[in-house]
Amino acid sequence: MIKLKNPEQIQRMKDAGRITGEALLVAREAIVPGATTHDVDTAIRRYIEKCGARPTFLGYCGFPAAACISINEEVIHGIPSRRRVLREGDIVKVDVGAFYRGYTGDSAKTFAVGKVSEEAQRLIRVTRESFYAGVAYARGGLRIGDIGYHVQSYAEQNGYSVVRAYEGHGVGEELHEEPGVPNFGTPGRGVRLYAGMTIAIEPMVNAGTSEVRVLSNGWTVVTADGKLSAHYEHTVAITEDGPILLTDVGE
Repeated sequence: MIKLKNPEQIQRMKDAGRITGEALLVAREAIVPGATTHDVDTAIRRYIEKCGARPTFLGYCGFPAAACISINEEVIHGIPSRRRVLREGDIVKVDVGAFYRGYTGDSAKTFAVGKVSEEAQRLIRVTRESFYAGVAYARGGLRIGDIGYHVQSYAEQNGYSVVRAYEGHGVGEELHEEPGVPNFGTPGRGVRLYAGMTIAIEPMVNAGTSEVRVLSNGWTVVTADGKLSAHYEHTVAITEDGPILLTDVGE
């Protein structure tokens, strides 16, 4: 069931979204050569808790950390570790949520560790731009397929593929609500969008094949061909005046 939010509920989601977005700014500062993914996760967790919120991901379905931190060919759901050291040239995806006053935010960005290759920079940029290509269609009266079609088209026109095995989703009192929000689709098809819907749009874009596999830890998703992947996500409210990015606090 899709849960529409009233203006007061959207404001509360915006409060949770602000903490979520600020946690990514904290992550950006912590991502330096020589840091571990555990270091980054600790900084995120401390910030969220300092704000009076709790990390949404911590304990979710048994996940052991405050954030998913995925490196290079890892697409999503990387588990932070004291043994995983960030190195110059890596690209790091950080996916995080903060639960505050009954609602959660959900957002992800891909960060460069020091100087990265031009190809890695381009992948990060196109992934971000594919989000904005899709969110322009997060408007009442349109359909989920309109969002996914424009995400997919933008990525593919730039020579990349979108992950099909995982998708965006509704967000609210729960981290995952209806509807699903795929990063591909057909214009005019799928669930109709209405003001009051709150969804996470999250392109996962691969440099090679769209195919992925899950590592033996049961969490970490990697590209099937070992090529780079990037991720970009915001929680979005659909309103009468157009989409509002609830987790956007600046780059």
